[in-house]
Parts: sequence; C-alpha cells; structure tokens
Amino acid sequence: MSETVYNRISMLRAERGISRRQLADALGVHYQTVGYLERGEFRPSLHLALRIAAYFQVPVEVVFSVEPFPRLGEDTSAGPRAG
Repeated sequence: MSETVYNRISMLRAERGISRRQLADALGVHYQTVGYLERGEFRPSLHLALRIAAYFQVPVEVVFSVEPFPRLGEDTSAGPRAG
C-alpha cells in the first residue's frame, strides 16, 4: 500500500488568490513548507493538516486524500446519465 498523501493545497490557494507566503504566515510555517506540501515532498502532521483545512474552511478530506483526486472536469459517475 502506498503511503502517498495527495492534496489540493495549490488549487485551493489559486481559487482564493492566496500566495504560498500568505498561507505559510497564516499557518505559522515557512513558505517553503507550503511548496513541499503541494509537491508531495512533505506529509503534514495531523495537526497541520487540520489547520490547513480549517484555514480554507473545508473538511480535511477536501484537502487531503490517500487516493489521487479526479482531474477537474473528469466524469466520476459510475453509470449512464439520465437524459
């Protein structure tokens, strides 16, 4: 089983117009830490993950997952669409 933790930090920052430095300052971490997180080079502690989710005001599973997130616009429905 892979220990990769996927995240949407970059997407959430872009949606809100927040720089890495602004997020880092709000979380009390170095701005490079945000970059490491976004690239998957660093896994956050549970405490930091919860603080990131709280900052964006979303559930933690919106930000982090052990499964890859579907690509934007990708159809994730299991069956045919009702027409």
